[in-house]
Amino acid sequence: MLVELKKICKDYPQGKDMLRVLNEVDLSVEEGEYLAIMGPSGSGKTTLMNLIGCLDTPTTGEYILRGRAVEELDEKELAELRNREIGFVFQNFNLLSKRSVLDNVMLPLMYRGLPMSEREERAREMLKLVELEKFETYFPSQLSGGMNQRVAIARALAGNPKIILADEPTGALDSKMGNEILKFFDKLNREMGITIVMITHEFDIAQYANRIIHIYDGHIVYDGAVPKDESVLIKSEQRLNKK
Repeated sequence: MLVELKKICKDYPQGKDMLRVLNEVDLSVEEGEYLAIMGPSGSGKTTLMNLIGCLDTPTTGEYILRGRAVEELDEKELAELRNREIGFVFQNFNLLSKRSVLDNVMLPLMYRGLPMSEREERAREMLKLVELEKFETYFPSQLSGGMNQRVAIARALAGNPKIILADEPTGALDSKMGNEILKFFDKLNREMGITIVMITHEFDIAQYANRIIHIYDGHIVYDGAVPKDESVLIKSEQRLNKK
């Protein structure tokens, strides 16, 4: 088991009160899975991603990542865990505009203290994987949105992570480029066995995954195979509302 969340709750201050964003969430992810976390705006899906990615910590509950209890780690240990175990792909790419494509891909490896020669070799391998090896000297502003997202994927893969978290990875792309990125994620999962957790609010995008987690008002209301249509997920919301 790669990820285990047990009875996770997350509260945030709201005036004098506390707002519960996640409510006793249980979630397990095995190595090699490709799952989508779906939910409307304000459902808690981004908070859940931040917890899985060790960007935030739960208020209560237990999070175990590859056998390590995350809530017991200090900030330095969390940063090291993120760098070595998790690759991030964001909606707006989060590339350094004044650094070359090669420099951007090398960035996670710099924090590991690897020699420059090793960083360059690994970064070039990843750029070849995403078919951008001819663009290593370019800057992000010189590339299309789809190419920038492939650079971001190469950067996420450079550190050989156990899991990739993709937060609305097609949100800043047109439909054609978005489909290319989704097909590439599918290839990474099928051919390389990389675990992918994708955050989205769109059912047609979630259908690229093999499993859907549907979150609503801080509760997981559906966890299973990708249904034929979105009505199954809507009904799961309605069942929660009736409780």
